[in-house]
Amino acid sequence: MTPPLPHAYGSAHSPAKDPRTAESAVLARITARLHTAAARGRDGFPQLAVALNDNRRFWTAAAADLADDGNGLPADLRAGMISLAGFVLAHSSRVLAGEAAAEPLIEVNRAVIHGLSAQALAA
Repeated sequence: MTPPLPHAYGSAHSPAKDPRTAESAVLARITARLHTAAARGRDGFPQLAVALNDNRRFWTAAAADLADDGNGLPADLRAGMISLAGFVLAHSSRVLAGEAAAEPLIEVNRAVIHGLSAQALAA
């Protein structure tokens, strides 16, 4: 996966962290920001927009990595995750337009964080 920009996400990389742990840490930070901003309602919309943009960047990078022939995940998992990325990108647009809530994005991210954490523990 493309490394996140340090100024956007903070330092999520460490030599001791494997890629899945680093991805989980970045996604957890974004998810916390989405949750906090969404909980503030209209007052949190500027922060929500920034968090949505970072979430989109994460999922776009993830989709590109998943689409790469060198990705070692099973094809069916890769396809499912790419489909999930498509949902995240489309739903983010609806949230920005005021047509949908951010909660489904938060839930998707939390499920992926859980999956990445379980995968890291099994490794």
